[in-house]
Amino acid sequence: MRARHLCQVVAGGILTATVIVSSPAFAQGGRGDQPQRGGQSKAAPPSRGPAQQARPAVGGGHIPARGPARTPTSAAPKQAPAAARGAAQPQQQPQRAQQPVQRTADRPGHPTAPHVDATTDRWVGHDLGPTDPNLRLDHPWQHGRFSAEIGPQHVWRMRGGSRDRFNVDGFYFQVAPYEYGYTDGWLWDNDDIILYLDPDHDGWYLAYDVRLGTYVHVQYLGP
Repeated sequence: MRARHLCQVVAGGILTATVIVSSPAFAQGGRGDQPQRGGQSKAAPPSRGPAQQARPAVGGGHIPARGPARTPTSAAPKQAPAAARGAAQPQQQPQRAQQPVQRTADRPGHPTAPHVDATTDRWVGHDLGPTDPNLRLDHPWQHGRFSAEIGPQHVWRMRGGSRDRFNVDGFYFQVAPYEYGYTDGWLWDNDDIILYLDPDHDGWYLAYDVRLGTYVHVQYLGP
């Protein structure tokens, strides 16, 4: 009888030890049925995903909060005398007689065309002032003033045409001919533009391409 009791005590001790040793493994096995999020251990920090690309310094959807300020006459570059520029051109199309100002990029990576710096909202290239002969019109507002919305609160989608006559929702505009080269890369049937009033020249608006961040002078041609 004593020997039988001893056997029962030994067997019970072995069973208790087995349960104690196997309990952590059992608990780990239960958690192992649910994989860690992202395949990371519990101690690893959560993934933040791919880093967001920095927005370009020009264009990329940036919308200037306002148009350019009026250029002080004293700050505008001096124009060469008429005799130095050669014979006078017909007044009905004075803007066709000149070529765009040869500009260099104000910063690495910026275009040479007039543009808006997305980090400062500075209108780079709007510096020739009201004496620029390329934008002098004998009959400003010849086709009337554009009565629809202008400024950053309204984005217009171009609906076709070209630089000499393009369509924005049934309204037509023309790029200043001497700035035709600045519109290389514009998509006339798809790009979004914003119109701002040119404070220096009567009869002209500034069309800003939201995608590229460049701008040109445009005349309103009517509906």
